[in-house]
Parts: sequence; structure tokens; C-alpha cells
Amino acid sequence: MAGEATLTAYDFSFVSINGAPLPLSDFDGKTVLIVNTASFCGFTRQYADLQSLHERFFEQGFVVLGVPSNDFGGQEPGDEGEIKSFCEINYGIDFPMTEKVKVKGSDAHPFYAWASEQLGFVAKPRWNFHKYLINSDGRLVAWFSSPTSPLSKKVITTIEQHLAAKLNSPA
Repeated sequence: MAGEATLTAYDFSFVSINGAPLPLSDFDGKTVLIVNTASFCGFTRQYADLQSLHERFFEQGFVVLGVPSNDFGGQEPGDEGEIKSFCEINYGIDFPMTEKVKVKGSDAHPFYAWASEQLGFVAKPRWNFHKYLINSDGRLVAWFSSPTSPLSKKVITTIEQHLAAKLNSPA
């Protein structure tokens, strides 16, 4: 596709878990961790860490975006209302979430198809709680596999580097 190399995350849009449009351009100027989530997965406990990360860096221009998906093991069978309720009741989630989407295969959401193409085969989601980091310019700058804790030194250091780069860039 011509011009694909010039695309950024801001060229893609989701629908929020509440049914409203959620263009990634709404996060222009922010560092965003996009995570495909599931309610009944061995990694579901990462919701607590994602909420903690969101709270820790929100004031500095950081956002977590949860993207529910039922692609791996059928571990997100609920509808949007059930997913939202589960996340709020069990983990106090207040970061934005999208409607449930496909993150792999030929029916993958366009963002996920683009991200997989940008970073290559090894960076494709292989399970729930795969993480992509988008910098404040909308560029895809890192990915973290499902077992990588959102509170790991690797994730936090990478987020801090991109938040610092944003603070140090000319206005």
C-alpha cells in the first residue's frame, strides 16, 4: 500500500467500550501503551499493574489503552458491558478501553495489521496482554510480550525514556 510507511498510529481508530468513536489521534502528544486484554487469562492479573502504570504516569502524558480480544483461547467471551463491569469491579480500571476486536489473522483490526507489519513477525501478538508502545508522535516504538509485566523495569524504563524525550523536544 503506497504511503503505508508514512502512516502513524493516529491514522487508526477504534470504537470505545461504550460505543463511541475512539480515534487514536485523540492521544496525539501522549505516550500510549496499547494492550490486547482478556478477562479469563493467566495474565488477567496484569490489569492491576496496567491501572497502576496508568495512574503513575498519567499526569506526564501517558495513557494505557485496553483492547479486549477473544482471539486466544476464547478467554474474553463476554460482551462490552460484561467486560467493562468485570474490569471496573475487579481491578478499578479507569483507563480507556475499546470494544472487543480481533488482533490476529486476516480479520485483525487495521491497527494490529499495521503494527504487525511495522515491527515484523516476532512482534505480533501471540497471546493476551501483548503490549505495543506508541510515542507522542504516533510512532510505534516498542513491543512487549504477554509475560512481560507492565511494571517490569524494561517497560517502565522504555516509557520513561519516551516521556522524557517528549519533555525535551522543542515545542
